[in-house]
Order: sequence, then C-alpha cells, then structure tokens
Amino acid sequence: MPRDFATLRNQDAALQKFLAKKVEIDTMLARLQVLSDDHFNVDPGEVTWGHVGTLERYAELLRQITDSAFKEGEYSS
Repeated sequence: MPRDFATLRNQDAALQKFLAKKVEIDTMLARLQVLSDDHFNVDPGEVTWGHVGTLERYAELLRQITDSAFKEGEYSS
C-alpha cells in the first residue's frame, strides 16, 4: 500500500470520527436548548436555591468548554 493511500485513508477515518463527534455535540446542544427553553424543568414559581446551584454547576461546566474552544480564561495565551 503506497504511503499516500495510507495517509488518505487515515485522514478519511479521522474525518468520519470528527463528523460523528460533531453530530454528538450538536445533539447535546439541541437537547440543552430545549431544556433551557423549558426552564430546566423547573416551574419559575417554584425555584429554590438548590435549582440555582444546579444551574451554577451547568454554567461552570459549559464555561470550561467555551473557555477551551475560544481560548479564554485558563486557556488564554
């Protein structure tokens, strides 16, 4: 097998894996948007500090992702 063919095959495999992960992320983002639109399954009239803590945790986890993706926070140069 020529090296060029092997390289192309490897790149194709990487692209397929990349696209599969992108679909996985897009699906998670869509689900989170639906949950957010529904106030994270909490009736606004029944919000407690526990709900606030849960959203703080979600926000922190998402901040880690966005900081990494946009090279901000601890990931800035």
